[in-house]
Amino acid sequence: MVSVKEFSGDVRRYYQITELAPELDVLCGTDDVALELAIAGSPGWISGYPNALPQASAAAAGARSGTAGARSPGHPWMRPWDSRTEFVQAIKLSMEIVGRYGGPSRPPRLPLTDEQAAQVRKDTERVVAEGLA
Repeated sequence: MVSVKEFSGDVRRYYQITELAPELDVLCGTDDVALELAIAGSPGWISGYPNALPQASAAAAGARSGTAGARSPGHPWMRPWDSRTEFVQAIKLSMEIVGRYGGPSRPPRLPLTDEQAAQVRKDTERVVAEGLA
């Protein structure tokens, strides 16, 4: 094994893992702590939202290299969904909104509620309007 995806959302876990297994690359697995883990030294970021919003995700990832300007990982369009059980469904709906096929979510994932779907739509349309889709 050469790497591990850290998905707890707890930045302290990065340090625990690197202390216990210094030979492993610890990759960020949650968008809402990508900046913190990049600062800590994580060599990579695993994210689902680039499937729906590649430009916005690339802009967020640019924070690691200092090229992102005002955008950073954890930009408001990500925060409400990351690390939630509805994250996959939110990504798939965003993909549909921007014209990319993500297909239906499979069980045991449940559909988004009407309220959740409306929020995903609003968040995604805002990113599209900003020219970052």
